[in-house]
Amino acid sequence: MSFERIREKLNILADAAKYDVSCSSSGSVRKNTQKGIGNSSGMGICHSYTEDGRCVSLLKILLTNHCIFDCAYCVTRKSNDIKRAAFKVQEVVDLTINFYRRNYIEGLFLSSGIFKNADYTMERLIAVAKKLREEENFNGYIHLKSIPGASDELMREAGLYADRLSVNIEIPTVSGLKLLAPDKKHEDFLKPMEKVKNEIIQYKAEKKIIKSTPRYAPAGQSTQMIIGATGESDKDIMYSAIHYYSTYHMKRVYYSGYIPVADDARLPALGTEVPMMRENRLYQTDWLLRFYGFDVREILNQEHPNLDTDIDPKLSWALRNMHLFPVDVNKAPKWMLARIPGVGMHSVRKILEARKFRNLSWEHLERLGLAMNRAKYFMICNSRDFERRDLTPSQIKGAILRQSSSKYRQLHSGQLNLFSQSA
Repeated sequence: MSFERIREKLNILADAAKYDVSCSSSGSVRKNTQKGIGNSSGMGICHSYTEDGRCVSLLKILLTNHCIFDCAYCVTRKSNDIKRAAFKVQEVVDLTINFYRRNYIEGLFLSSGIFKNADYTMERLIAVAKKLREEENFNGYIHLKSIPGASDELMREAGLYADRLSVNIEIPTVSGLKLLAPDKKHEDFLKPMEKVKNEIIQYKAEKKIIKSTPRYAPAGQSTQMIIGATGESDKDIMYSAIHYYSTYHMKRVYYSGYIPVADDARLPALGTEVPMMRENRLYQTDWLLRFYGFDVREILNQEHPNLDTDIDPKLSWALRNMHLFPVDVNKAPKWMLARIPGVGMHSVRKILEARKFRNLSWEHLERLGLAMNRAKYFMICNSRDFERRDLTPSQIKGAILRQSSSKYRQLHSGQLNLFSQSA
C-alpha cells in the first residue's frame, strides 16, 4: 500500500470521525496565518480525559465510512455520494504505533461505519485493539465505539482490550430513531450497553476476590445523542439521559447538536444553524444533576419543557423558586449553598471551611471567588445589605444579564489536524 493511499484514507476517515463527540473532542476550526504555528480543524487528533483526570491526545478515526444503513442524520449513510475508504486492521495498528512513537498521540479512538453486519465490523475493531495490546504491547488509551447489535461475546472481548466502550444512542427517543433510521432497532443499542454494564459489575466483584482478574473497560462506558434533528424537547432529552445514567451506569452522556448534512424533509434544512447554545445548556443541566444534587424534574417538567437559552439552568431554577431565597451563607446546609446561582461546588467547600472560623461578610465572599454579580441577589451574610431588596425575578434577571458576559464560546479548544500546514 502506498503512502499516498494511506494518507488519502486517513484524510477521509479522520474527517468522517469528527461528527462523533463522545470522546470529548472539540469542533474548532482555526486557520494558520502566514507566520503562525500549526492550525486546527474538526478532525484528526482529539482530546479525552482518563479516569484519573489526565488529558490525552487521541488519534480519532473511523475504520471505514462504508455503511449498510441509511440513517438520515448520518454523513456516512449508504445513499450519500461521498468518497469511501476502509482501513485494514494492520494499517490502523501501524498508524497508531507510528503516531505514538512520534509523540503525536497517547491513544486511539476508533469508530466505524457498519459493513456486512454488526458482528463482522465489531470483530475488526476488536482485532485492532487486540493487536495493539498483545503484539505491540501498547498501553495507551483505547476508546472503541461499539457497534449496535454486536453479540455479547464480542462485547465481552472488546472490554478486555479497550479502556472505554461506547454505544451511541444517536436519537434521544424511540420515535425519533424510527423516523430517521427505520432500519435500526432501539433494542440493538441497549443490548451492548446492558452487557458492558454487567461485565463491569462482575469484574469489580471478582476483583475483590481474585486480584489477577483481567481488567474490563476500566474507564466505563459512554453514549451520545444527537439533539435538534427531531422535535424532542429538552425535557425528553434529559429524561432519556437520566435513564441511561441510572440504568446502564454511564460515565458520560454526550449531547451533539445536529449538523445539517442532508437535504431531507424529515430533518432541519441545510444551512440551519447548529444548536450550540442548546447543547451548552444541556451540558450545564447534566452537570447540575450529577454534581449539585438537582433532580431533573426540578429543572425540566411539564410547565418548563425547555431550558432558557439566555440564562443558565441554575439561575433559571432560582428565579422560579424565589421563596427559597435569600440563603444565609453562614448557616445554610451544603445542598442549599450549592443552589445559589454563581456558587460552584468548589466555592461551597470554601464557604463551609471558612465559616468554621468566622461569620462571612460580602468582602470575605468576594475573596473566596464567588460570582457575586449573580450570587448577591440570592444570599445574605454578616451584613445588613441585601441586593435583592424588593426586586422581582424579571428585574433580577435583567440586572444580571446587563452585568454579565457569557462564558460560552462558540470556538472551543483546538483539535489538531493531521494534515496541518504550517507556514
